[in-house]
Amino acid sequence: MDFSLTDEERAVRDTVRSFIRREVMPLEAEVLRRERAHQPGLDHSELRELQLKARKFGFWGLATPEEYGGMDLPAVLQSLIWTELGHTFVPFRFGGEADNILFHATEEQKREFLIPTIEGERRSCFAITEPGAGSDAANIRLSARRDGDDWILDGEKTFITGGNDADFAIVVAVTDREKGARNGGATAFLVDRAMGWRSEFIQTMGEGGPASLIFDGVRVPHRNILGEIGQGFTLGMEWIGKGRYTIPSHAIGIAERVLQMAIDHANTRETFGTKIGTNQAIQWMIADSETELEAARWLVLKSAWTVDQGMDPRHASSMGKLYGAGMVNRVVDRVLQIHGGMGYTRELPIERWYRQVRLYRIFEGTDEMQRLIISRDLLRGYTKIGGHLA
Repeated sequence: MDFSLTDEERAVRDTVRSFIRREVMPLEAEVLRRERAHQPGLDHSELRELQLKARKFGFWGLATPEEYGGMDLPAVLQSLIWTELGHTFVPFRFGGEADNILFHATEEQKREFLIPTIEGERRSCFAITEPGAGSDAANIRLSARRDGDDWILDGEKTFITGGNDADFAIVVAVTDREKGARNGGATAFLVDRAMGWRSEFIQTMGEGGPASLIFDGVRVPHRNILGEIGQGFTLGMEWIGKGRYTIPSHAIGIAERVLQMAIDHANTRETFGTKIGTNQAIQWMIADSETELEAARWLVLKSAWTVDQGMDPRHASSMGKLYGAGMVNRVVDRVLQIHGGMGYTRELPIERWYRQVRLYRIFEGTDEMQRLIISRDLLRGYTKIGGHLA
């Protein structure tokens, strides 16, 4: 059994690592300064400039099919790249991406929505969550009723990432309440902001913030249906599923960065005439963090590997998401404790990560939902203890 990276995987990872250290990490002090002043860490033009620099190195559209100018990388390689991105808190992402379900679009929709999004000319958001439908996504209430060649959307979506900046939204709405969202009663629509929906900023404990989207009689042409009528819930689950290995991959990168900060601090900070790294309490926090980090790494890589093998990834990715999200919260908490009062200040990024990673246990599938999936798979015999090695 070979746990080493291939030459290609190592080369791609090292190129990304070099780019992040050379082009992105030098921006950290300025990003912290702006965020202390309640400003965005990067504005859109700065993010775009970084993405275009990365494009010169060939990094454009990590998951985007080659026919659209992307790299179409395997899931394991994408996982490794997301880990490298986690090494910095600068809000940078590689360009050339579009929501995975946008590839279900018609040729006309691809020209209007997909291709401009890949090229960075348009910005989208995905809207399924509602005030009464979070983990229970099948409980959505935003309605779409047919009116001739149009559909009329009424209702509200909430906690929508990117909703404040998007110029169009992928909205999952109820089109047949008797069937219910899960059984073919929900449909996805491509809705331009110019059609009349508005967004309201939601202040959170993290930097930036999601949005509420308000739809009050918004008229959408029938041609703007994404996929088929009644396919909305299925598309929504496909969208959410992608985050099940990318989110904990990012968490691994954060944990690696902060753990190194803790080790450096423990080797230099002195109290009572000795380095704090000689204290057993500090040593144990470092040891526990490294052990949990390594365990999360292999759970997450296993879930990405499952995707690449064409196997059903839901069980493996739920375990990776559950453990990875919990791991990074515990590691950041220990690292803040090791740094003492300085870790609690906004002069260092530790408290920023402390706030950021708390979200990882909630969005795109809460801890509780992952536990439900894992236990249900076992109790109903969908999988065996030991997975593919059983």
